[in-house]
Amino acid sequence: MPSRLLLFLLTALVLSLPASLSSAAHAGAAPLYQRIVSLSPLLTENIFLLGAGDNLVGNTLYCQRPHAAQDIEKVGSVMESSIEKIISLRPDLILASNLTPLAQIAQLERLGFRVETFAQPASFAEICSQFLRLGRLLGLEKQAEMVIEQATDTVRNIQDAVAGLPRQKVFLQVGAHPLFSSVKNSFTHDFIELGGGVNIAEDQRSGAIKVEKVVALDPDVIIIAVMGSELGGVGAEQQQMWNTYSSIRATRSGRVHVVDPDLVCSPSPTTFADTLVTIATLIHPQLAQAKTEKPSALL
Repeated sequence: MPSRLLLFLLTALVLSLPASLSSAAHAGAAPLYQRIVSLSPLLTENIFLLGAGDNLVGNTLYCQRPHAAQDIEKVGSVMESSIEKIISLRPDLILASNLTPLAQIAQLERLGFRVETFAQPASFAEICSQFLRLGRLLGLEKQAEMVIEQATDTVRNIQDAVAGLPRQKVFLQVGAHPLFSSVKNSFTHDFIELGGGVNIAEDQRSGAIKVEKVVALDPDVIIIAVMGSELGGVGAEQQQMWNTYSSIRATRSGRVHVVDPDLVCSPSPTTFADTLVTIATLIHPQLAQAKTEKPSALL
């Protein structure tokens, strides 16, 4: 393993450690809004990443990261929240996503609440730009810039680490019933591209894909990131299904992997960088082997 490659990988792993990002986020001014309601798991995570978690008074049932988000008052689901509950929390800012019903946003605005809506990001660049927008909105721009800088450094180091390696064909599965793949106009495609892979579904307009097509495209690696992708449930079921297709290169080489769907499908700048490290090592296992063989390089 070339020493330059090992150095880049280990630097990326060190930069991706959450502790460094967390300390960066807390070094700054207090947020402009004191009572925030978040209607999106990603926005909730980003609020904590900016160091403004103490100002979050309400979020959804699906807001599970970080752990402290689970203890905050719940106002409903991502697509159906209780207007009465939100009103009772007296927020001075409500953060919505493009999954929040437009009628609900309009109702909240008619009641005099400030509602800011964030679209689903389509790339790592958009993840960072939306995070910066949130930082500016909360008066925490410098904290946002620090987080983005560290995440970007990790991504660049991973790109450098895989630059000289043969690109592997990757099927990143993000849905099971129906079968759904990562496509080019999504940030999940960036995991493959930046991690040194080729997305077998990059030419598709839609993520819907047939099992037969995946088999025909013969990916080197299959990465499963669907809801229920823990050690059991849908993820394990899908892994078992792919392992029955012995004609697929990924199956023959034991490279059908299940990863945490929350990290893959709803990333902050920090979790994107951390998850990219994981996915890059699944695409190029020699990166993980290099780290294991020379752990002293982390010191």
